[in-house]
Amino acid sequence: MSTLLSRIERPQDLHGLTDDELQLVSQEVREHIIDTVGEIGGHFGANLGTCEIAVALHSLLDSPHDKIVWDVGHQAYPHKILTGRRDQLLTIRHYEGLAPFCARHESEHDIVGAGHASTAIGYAVGIKEAMRRGHGEDRRVVAVVGDGAMTGGVAFEAVHQAGGLGTPIVVLLNDNGMSIAPNVGALSRYFNRVRLNPKLWHAREDLEGGLMKLPPPLGAAFEKLGPQFKESIKAFWAPGLWWEELDWAYMGVIDGHDVRVLRRALREALAAERPVVVHCATVKGKGFAPAEEGGLEGMEKWHAAKPKSISGGVPAVVSKATGATNGAAPRPQYTNVFGEALVRECRRDDRVLGITAAMNSGTGLNILQRELPDRYFDVGIAEQQAVLFAAGLALQGAKPVAAIYSTFLQRAFDQIVHDVCLQKLNVVFAMDRAGLVGDDGPTHHGAFDIAYLRCLPNIVLMAPRDEAMLVHMLHTALVYDDGPVALRYPRGEGLGVPVPERPRALPIGTGEILREADGGGVHVALLGYGSGVAKALDAADLLAAGGIAATVADARFAKPIDAALVAQLAAEHELLVTVEEGVLAGGFGTAVWEALSETPIDTRILRVGLPDRYVTHGAPALLHAEVGFTAERIAERIEAAVAERSQVA
Repeated sequence: MSTLLSRIERPQDLHGLTDDELQLVSQEVREHIIDTVGEIGGHFGANLGTCEIAVALHSLLDSPHDKIVWDVGHQAYPHKILTGRRDQLLTIRHYEGLAPFCARHESEHDIVGAGHASTAIGYAVGIKEAMRRGHGEDRRVVAVVGDGAMTGGVAFEAVHQAGGLGTPIVVLLNDNGMSIAPNVGALSRYFNRVRLNPKLWHAREDLEGGLMKLPPPLGAAFEKLGPQFKESIKAFWAPGLWWEELDWAYMGVIDGHDVRVLRRALREALAAERPVVVHCATVKGKGFAPAEEGGLEGMEKWHAAKPKSISGGVPAVVSKATGATNGAAPRPQYTNVFGEALVRECRRDDRVLGITAAMNSGTGLNILQRELPDRYFDVGIAEQQAVLFAAGLALQGAKPVAAIYSTFLQRAFDQIVHDVCLQKLNVVFAMDRAGLVGDDGPTHHGAFDIAYLRCLPNIVLMAPRDEAMLVHMLHTALVYDDGPVALRYPRGEGLGVPVPERPRALPIGTGEILREADGGGVHVALLGYGSGVAKALDAADLLAAGGIAATVADARFAKPIDAALVAQLAAEHELLVTVEEGVLAGGFGTAVWEALSETPIDTRILRVGLPDRYVTHGAPALLHAEVGFTAERIAERIEAAVAERSQVA
């Protein structure tokens, strides 16, 4: 059956449609997302809330000449659908398919390729100021920002700059009370008050007009007061006071699901030639009853949809199978192991506290929030503040654990350097999603933390080989009293080893030999770090089948590195292989190389890790194969290195 959406191949195809037709297109976009994402999986709820926003924007603007900057692409699926990628949506987040976020290489309509929140306003200010100075054609610029992103400090910085410069951009504030989890903080409460009371704005206008119309001399007196009177009224009602005090014009609250109203507001905002914020109220999960009618819990649950989770527009019937294989219990997720271990540590030591930056369930801190809510803090999408807050807690003798994804911790690098490491404070950084995380792609891969933290004085770096070691390492980090500790661990299932009830403290900077080479012939040593240990053990099995005896060791620490263990492995083996799920430049293998450079030992080193490029999105197994981080490829490289050495000899 032909639909209006089937005729939209580019944004300009929307320009001749009526408001009623555009409203229908919005609903067809929503239904396409429900049907497609419900089958293949992907970001869901936020996209259902932005269908009318995307249609209204593209019906008025001429993309890509006019610039639409989306803050975090997980709300931009409707934009992708309207910009020539409708039929490719079924490939989104799949290997070699559409990117999960906006991507400059994918479409000229994707102005920026950001996967981290709070950046759109800053981009927009830079784009427009470049236009005003003759760099490219001077066109209209709109930033679409989720209200959760407004808790990020860089968003405030951009608002401040744009107001000061008078930069003529439009910020469309998509206010649904949610980012991934429910928004927190004073700004969130402010938005909620305004969003839930849209009559405030109209009441202010009615009061101004009514007082001016009073019989003389009262009406004339109020009119004579002019701007001072209006500012007083504005301060009393205050729905947009924060913005207007920073020299922005405020429009709101607008129904974000009414295309006609949206288009009227956007026309006025675009014509204003000054900084304008259009405050829209939307529903995360709009049009999908379990999300829309399930309150905050339903919206959070349906932030993303799992593959085959929706059938016929409703949740699919979930099998009661346990997920076990051959009768075995399912292996625990690293995230849950960490969350449960942190609760136990909090009960052991009343100084221990947990901090998240708007990712409570993603980091496992939802377990702490449920069990010990007074020991749990969510600072919003504000990683810099999370680290500064942790530093303040540590200054008073607390033991804060900042649970932040590896990729998001990058945003707080200066605070780690200056406010934690320089002052040698007892802060624990628990970095989930270390390594290649899969479908979310290069913006979310935890590829760089070993390299960007290893160069800092006073910090200890450790990584567990399995879920049991994760529990021991968290305990080790919390009983350590000589500065910060960073603990990295991967996304997904553990290895199925028993989790200890009573963790033990590990000696800082010590590794462990797990398997000794036996037999004659060529001997090699594999030294793994974190998830690299399991790869090293599997590669050793393959090497043994080919007649190469391999020792396998778990480094456990990247800083301080176990220099004695490294020297022993190098002295007793013809080849030393380091295995890490991080970039090689400045990483764990480089640390081993540096340690050996200070000894007289002359041993060849082969470093295995992630390449010097951004790795695409897709299932982790496919990505590991692409970059050579598999047991088979590691064994092949070792065999080639051994053969090369034999030929030289």
